[in-house]
Amino acid sequence: MDTAKDNYYYPVVYTAVSTGLRQAELLGLRWRDIDLDFLSISVSRVLYKRRGICQFKEPKTSHSRRRVAITPKLALFLREYKAEREWLYHELGKQLTLDDLVFPSIEGKPLDPRVLTHNFTRIAKRAGLSGVRFHDLRHTFASLMLLRGAKPKVISEALGHSSVAFTMDVYSHIIEGMQEDAIALLGEVLPEGQIKISSPNCRQLSEV
Repeated sequence: MDTAKDNYYYPVVYTAVSTGLRQAELLGLRWRDIDLDFLSISVSRVLYKRRGICQFKEPKTSHSRRRVAITPKLALFLREYKAEREWLYHELGKQLTLDDLVFPSIEGKPLDPRVLTHNFTRIAKRAGLSGVRFHDLRHTFASLMLLRGAKPKVISEALGHSSVAFTMDVYSHIIEGMQEDAIALLGEVLPEGQIKISSPNCRQLSEV
């Protein structure tokens, strides 16, 4: 994040790791989809590129079409980011509307997914992270949520998965690694076991 902070694509990267949204969902966001007062983002469309043309479509499944809660930190950042975009539009003699894209290209058009992927790869390499994809920000979000004790069902709904079982399967390696920590917490709560042994008398021993 420190490496990306001065990059044009920092806002979409920061939002990705803060929400777990898919790349296509992020690029399809309009300002009307973000409720900064009630701390939520509504996923109602996605942006795909087919045969060189960017197209907006509805999410494939009902689970993908969802409302995602956001952190106060992200809401504050997006509020400041929006103010910056409004100033930029004003300088260009335009007005930012609710139907404008949250994360457009530098030219103000739909952001080509390949351009974002390419630039994120460059950011990751500068940060010393090889082989890291933009989609891995989604995995980072889910892993951090699990490690902080969020319930799998809540994470599954945020990610737009079809079932909790699918989420558990994808992140089983994280859950398995959490078992030792969970047992350690249990050890802190439960008292030590005590065994009380009654010493048998000599008569009882002789009868045996």
